[in-house]
Amino acid sequence: MSQQETNAYILGTETAELHRLGLQHQVWSSEAIKGWELAGFTAGQTLLDLGCGPGFCTKELAYITGQDGKVIGIDKSAHYITFLNVVSKQFNLNIETQCCDFEDMDLQPNSIDGVFDRWALAWVNNPKSVLKQLHTALKPGAKVVTQEYFDWSTLQTEPNFPRLTKAIKAALQSFQDQNGMIDIGRNLPVYFRDCGYEVIHTRPLTKMVTPKEFAWQWPKSFFHIYFPKLVGAGYLTQTEVDDALLDFITLEQRPEATIFTPAMREVIAKKI
Repeated sequence: MSQQETNAYILGTETAELHRLGLQHQVWSSEAIKGWELAGFTAGQTLLDLGCGPGFCTKELAYITGQDGKVIGIDKSAHYITFLNVVSKQFNLNIETQCCDFEDMDLQPNSIDGVFDRWALAWVNNPKSVLKQLHTALKPGAKVVTQEYFDWSTLQTEPNFPRLTKAIKAALQSFQDQNGMIDIGRNLPVYFRDCGYEVIHTRPLTKMVTPKEFAWQWPKSFFHIYFPKLVGAGYLTQTEVDDALLDFITLEQRPEATIFTPAMREVIAKKI
């Protein structure tokens, strides 16, 4: 997975991004597991991992469903689906994969017991259409667990470094210029209601981290991988990226420094 995959994701699918996603999953895995517990995901079920990427959550869900159940992982990245297929075979897990856009999902009506979505709906321009597709595929009473950004602009540092802040704002602008809505977590309760679901639970998901904490590595890895990509996209110059990363080094050397990560929202909805 050494080469960049064309038109897969704005963040890319190369090896460095694969490892960043693994680190990201370690930071947020406990929150994912809590969401699954709240939704009652259990053995024998058929679960869908929407926008599964390389399958870090898919693998864990497959251990929950066991050999009497299965997990369907859907993603548009051929690189990531190939990676997940290898993992599934290596660990003898009951995982089915589909490499496609969400509008092309092949799901049988009333066949799914639960869905997990983390940072997937933010990148599509038709989230209501996707939720309607899922509604048809879900069994009555089945639940959808979503964890999406509520306010990405809360990614801030203390103390503030203007050159680093400029790069963070450029990253946000690049997201806002894409199809979809980066802060879709604001709208999901209304979208679920409009698509025939009942919202049964919401909770905020936030982190404030210091340099000594492992979770600090999550924004750090994002800055180092994504800022350089903003040069080719025209959002920053190479000098601005270099200056921003120098500011980050200075920030990291201060034990009292903090990063407040993008604010997220978990919404769990049930098919009525």
